[in-house]
Amino acid sequence: MAEFAAPAVGDWDFPRGTASIELMTRFAADRGLAAGRLLAATSLSADLLADPAAQVDARQELAVVRALAALDGSDATALELGRRYRVTTFGIFGFACISSPTLRDAMLLALRYFDLSFAFCIPNVVADGDRIAIELDNSRVPADVARFLVLRDLSAIFAVMRDLLPEIALDDLSFRHEASTVDAYRTAFGVEPRFGADACRATLDPAFLTLPLPQANEQTVALCAAQCEALVARRRQRSGISQQVRERLVRLGGVDAGMDEIARQLTLSTRTLRRRLAEAGTNYRALVDEVRQALAEELLDTGVLSVEDVAYRLGYAEASSFIYAFKRWTGMTPAAFARRFRAARQVPPGR
Repeated sequence: MAEFAAPAVGDWDFPRGTASIELMTRFAADRGLAAGRLLAATSLSADLLADPAAQVDARQELAVVRALAALDGSDATALELGRRYRVTTFGIFGFACISSPTLRDAMLLALRYFDLSFAFCIPNVVADGDRIAIELDNSRVPADVARFLVLRDLSAIFAVMRDLLPEIALDDLSFRHEASTVDAYRTAFGVEPRFGADACRATLDPAFLTLPLPQANEQTVALCAAQCEALVARRRQRSGISQQVRERLVRLGGVDAGMDEIARQLTLSTRTLRRRLAEAGTNYRALVDEVRQALAEELLDTGVLSVEDVAYRLGYAEASSFIYAFKRWTGMTPAAFARRFRAARQVPPGR
């Protein structure tokens, strides 16, 4: 039985591209809904959606989902919306999946770069007897859109899986909630689901995992995976909960106010902040060091402040503690760093 790791991130609060929001506005317009109300719920502009390189906070997309659900939050709408997400919707991430050798390889890649998706519900792929089960966890999704999003996300996952392997079929499908009609579910998934179950779960034969994908290409998937790695590294470095903590530390000039105070400013408990940072692959102390290093380099680069002055501005009681930390960060003392940059500025152009 295939083994699958957990997704790279454990929460929905990761930055996203704009393709999903643009898709939802087109979906609303196609259904005769007030598409303009979707963007009105955010600070986004139509021009921004047209920029393929733009990046938005997950809460902006969540606001669009809420606005759409307010117009028509039926199960049928959520499921039909999910079917609009095709493998090409996900850009380079989608091309990496479609170029993978097998469905198993594509699923492993999708979990590794999950924060390049547009999902809000967290998927887990587990062995379920002699079957493979995809379980969606929407426990951290706001309750008012939890049902809408679990339907949209699972419908989108299955639509993409069909793009990758057209013959794929589900054996079983279950949801926690109750349903008023099953027709839309049959259309989206090809099976009649069970309701009031213990989890949102889609089950399939593991034999599908080893079938070769029609568009598999070893060179293409390697190239796309490398681009996914670079993209996700940039996003993880400067976005989400980590970025919120960085911004507050920068406002404090790198002075460590303490994790309790930063959590209070973010209206989170210290325990929740610690957990969310761990899920983002970092911790509070690492972010304090990162901000202090960046500010220290900027201050030293001016050539105006002494090492003692920089240490004081960053909240160190003694210069020796700052010197020790800076050497740990960069491998050189603050004085050596400052001399290097002064020398670099004096080198004539073209030399």
